[in-house]
Amino acid sequence: MRRQLPPDFILGGATAAYQAEGATCVDGKGAVAWDQFLADNYWFKADPASDFYHKYPVDLALCKEFGIQAIRISIAWSRIFPQGYGELNTKGVEFYHRLFKECRRHGVEPFVTLHHFDTPEVLHSAGDFLNRETIDHFVNYADFCFQEFSEVAYWTTFNEIGPIGDGQYLNGKFPPGIQYDLAKVFQSHHNMMVAHARAVLLYKQAGYAGQIGVVHALPTKYPYDPSSPADIRAAELEDIIHNQFILDATYLGHYSSETWVGVQELLKIHGGQLDLRPADFEALEAAKDLNDFLGINYYMSDWMQAYDGETEIIHNGTGEKGTSSYQIRGVGRRLAPASIPKTDWDWIIYPKGLYDQIMRVTKNYPNYKKIYITENGLGYKDKFVQNTVQDAYRIDYIRQHLAALVDAIKDGAQVEGYFLWSLMDVFSWSNGYEKRYGLFYVDFETQKRYPKQSAYWYQKLSEDRWID
Repeated sequence: MRRQLPPDFILGGATAAYQAEGATCVDGKGAVAWDQFLADNYWFKADPASDFYHKYPVDLALCKEFGIQAIRISIAWSRIFPQGYGELNTKGVEFYHRLFKECRRHGVEPFVTLHHFDTPEVLHSAGDFLNRETIDHFVNYADFCFQEFSEVAYWTTFNEIGPIGDGQYLNGKFPPGIQYDLAKVFQSHHNMMVAHARAVLLYKQAGYAGQIGVVHALPTKYPYDPSSPADIRAAELEDIIHNQFILDATYLGHYSSETWVGVQELLKIHGGQLDLRPADFEALEAAKDLNDFLGINYYMSDWMQAYDGETEIIHNGTGEKGTSSYQIRGVGRRLAPASIPKTDWDWIIYPKGLYDQIMRVTKNYPNYKKIYITENGLGYKDKFVQNTVQDAYRIDYIRQHLAALVDAIKDGAQVEGYFLWSLMDVFSWSNGYEKRYGLFYVDFETQKRYPKQSAYWYQKLSEDRWID
C-alpha cells in the first residue's frame, strides 16, 4: 500500500560529535572517558571517524543536494569546557558557530544535542552522573550553550539516557565497564532526568524562542509467550528498566506505582538502593509539561522469556551473527521468535515495534506535544563496488519503518520528522568502523564521500513524499 508523508514532515540525517567529528585532541578539546576505554578494550579508536570537524562543509552540501532538510548534531561538551566546567575553550565555541552558520547557508536545520555519551573525563572519573555535582556542571554547560548559540532553534538535552545507564552499569560495554548493577542503572537514569528537567526549566524561564526536548531510545518489549504470566512479567520488568522509568520521569514528574513496584522487585533481587530526593521530584514535576518534543530512537524490539538463572550479557561487537546473549536473573532472557529477522549484530528488525512504541507514548503520556523519530537505521557490512553501495536492504528497512510511522500518524500520533541514522558512515561505539549505517559511504582513509543507492532513494522521497 502506498503511503504519503505529510507535506511539512521533516526528513533529516543524524550524527553525533564523538562518532563523526574525529579530531579528539585538536584545538583544545578535553579528554572523554571513551578515549582511554577504547585504547584499553577495543581494536579501534574514534580518530579519524568521519572527520566531520573538517569535512562538515562537504556533508552539509550533500544534505542540500539530496534534499535532507535537517541534521542532528551534538556538541562535544569537552570541546567547550575541556574539564567539564571552569576554563572555556574559545576554539571549540568558534567551531560550532562556524558549523551552525554553514547549516544555515545550506538551508539545513540543526537539531542540537548537548550530551551524546561523551561526559568529559574529569567528571566521568568522579562518578559521571552518579555524582550529583555532575548535574550542576551539566546545567551550567547547558546555560552557556543556550546563551551562546542563539542561532540554534532546536535543543535536545540528552541522547539516550537509558542506553547510557545500560552501557555503563548493566552490560559494561561503555566506560567504566561495570556489569549487572541495576541500582546504578536506575540511579544514573534518575540523576540524568533531573539534569534534563533542570535544563528545560532554565531554558523556559529564560524565555528563549526555540524548542527543547529529550531523546529516548525506546525498544519495544513483548512477552515470548503472550499467554504466560511469567513471560508477561518479564517483558514488563525489562520495559521498566529500559523505557518506563525514564518516560515516567519525563512526562509524569514521578514514578508511577506500577513502575516503582517493579523497581523495588528488581532491587530486592539484585541489591542496592536509590537516592531520590524531594528536590529531584520538584524539578521533574515542574518540567513534565514543558518538553516541546520527544525524540524516539528506535532500532529493535525484544521478546522476553521468564528466567531465574544467573545473569549473563554478551555483546556482539563483531557482527558474527548469533554471538550475543542477554539474560537477567529475576527479569528474563531475550528470545525472539524464529520468524523475526535479525541483523548480523543480532538486532531484531521489527517495524511494528516502532508503531507500538509511538502509540504507547500517545496513550500513556498524553501531555507529550510531538514526536520526532530522531534515530532509525540499519547497520550493515556494506560492499563498496564501483564507487557506490547497492543497499536495497537499507532502503527496504527505511521504507518499512516509515510506513509504520505514517500508520501511527493516521491513528492520531503527532509525529513531525524522521532522522535516519546516520547521515554518513560514522564510528560506532562498540563496533568500530565495519558496521555502516550512512546514506553516504565514507572511505575512512581518504575521507571521501560517495552516495549510496539509499541516498538517491531518500532524495526522491524528499521530493515526492511517497513511500512506495
